[in-house]
Amino acid sequence: MHIRLFLATLTITLSLVFGISFNAQAEQKVTLGKWDVHYIVFDTTFLTPEIAKANGIVRSKYNALVNISVLDTATQVAQRVDISGTARNLIGTTKELKFKRVIDGDAIYYLAPLSFRHGENYTFDITLRQVTEEQTLTFKHEMFVE
Repeated sequence: MHIRLFLATLTITLSLVFGISFNAQAEQKVTLGKWDVHYIVFDTTFLTPEIAKANGIVRSKYNALVNISVLDTATQVAQRVDISGTARNLIGTTKELKFKRVIDGDAIYYLAPLSFRHGENYTFDITLRQVTEEQTLTFKHEMFVE
């Protein structure tokens, strides 16, 4: 199963299980310059053991995965970017995010693991770079152990 199929399945499953619009509640999108940037943070236990193993991800109720996807606003074509970032909790502890690029057909995802404690609030600062374009994505997310 490819990561794109997994993410589509995750979207549908969470929508059905939690009775919410997944796009409105979990997955977010912002336009930054010439890019549409999609981002989501989710618990790694949502991954099947096969998907986790294939992508070198440790499944744990205390591990999350930060998933970033960058599309050209005009064409909706996935973009190859250099990506770096940090996650900072409320007491100021900062963790560097180490992103891995995953290419699945026409889709490109940037994945970074993040260990956390139940109820921890993080502010994410993600820098996206491509030749002449640089943008910063900032968002907050509260982590829960399921």
